[in-house]
Amino acid sequence: MQEEAIISKGWIRWSLSAGAWTLLGVLFASQVYMDYSYAGHAITWGGAFAVALAQWYLWAGLAVFILWLTRRFPLERRRWLRHLLLYLVVGVFIAMLKTALDMFTLRGFVRMGLVPTVLSSPLMVYFNLLTYGAMVGVGNALTYYRKYRERERRAAQLETQLAQAQLQALKMQLHPHFLFNTLHTIGMLNHTDVEKANRVLVLLSDLLRLTLDGGGKQEVTLKQELDFLERYLEIEQVRFEDRLRVHLDIDPETLDANVPNLILQPLVENAIRHGISKRAAAGRLDIQAWRANGKLHLRVVDDGPGLPQGSLEPGIGLRNTMDRLTQLYGASHVFRIEPGSNGGVVVTLILPFRTDAAL
Repeated sequence: MQEEAIISKGWIRWSLSAGAWTLLGVLFASQVYMDYSYAGHAITWGGAFAVALAQWYLWAGLAVFILWLTRRFPLERRRWLRHLLLYLVVGVFIAMLKTALDMFTLRGFVRMGLVPTVLSSPLMVYFNLLTYGAMVGVGNALTYYRKYRERERRAAQLETQLAQAQLQALKMQLHPHFLFNTLHTIGMLNHTDVEKANRVLVLLSDLLRLTLDGGGKQEVTLKQELDFLERYLEIEQVRFEDRLRVHLDIDPETLDANVPNLILQPLVENAIRHGISKRAAAGRLDIQAWRANGKLHLRVVDDGPGLPQGSLEPGIGLRNTMDRLTQLYGASHVFRIEPGSNGGVVVTLILPFRTDAAL
């Protein structure tokens, strides 16, 4: 069924294209008739239609190459002059080739008695060059339209993924095990340290508020992301007490850099759940950020038991993170999961260094 649908769409596209070129030939037949009549040469309407259709069907064949050229070398801001010069060189060649084909075709019509004479070749080169220029313009317009639609599609996908990330983060925070342990900790602290119990309640409330009030932003500053993460880690440190030691090594220069919203929490949560919580002794979690070679480097390191049996296969949460990064940055990012040199897991994230001030 799917193959039949593809074939059907192909035939529809081919039929519409053939119909469009035929319509152009029909519309320009009157111009051919008037050109010959104005020059004092008698021509039948049948001959005019034959000449016009032949000329536009030749353009139909050349249009395949011209449209490929505009897709391959679009008039972009950084390379517009180089590509414009390429268009001009190719345009002269195409105009001369089309003129030669027109002359050959018209001579055939002369032998058949449909056309009394042929047009002058310099005039044909001029009109063919103009037609080529129009096709280049249409091709670039189609290229920009496709890119616009692709950006819209990607933006819609990113909005969906962001909403899913927010719901997933909220789900993790409301996870029965996490919530039970947090509430249990609050209950115990109410007997020993009321001030700390109130602090945990405030942190939990802040987490929920920040998750729900993300405002649909795809990117936030690293400072905002760390503010969210520090609240999460403070609750975890209350729960784990001395078993969780967190070390932040953040270059101040990176605080204004843009990062995907809710990108660090799944990495940290994964390190705590599968790394620190598996240790009987105290565990260490390192979160690092620095700038190098125009890139923002982020790293989350734990000293837990490491990857099971050396497996580097990410879980569902990390795969979702990888998909979001691919949608946002394409090939200009790095996401790497490695075993630590002394055990544990190292997750490295390298992004283009961008700030709102630079936009």
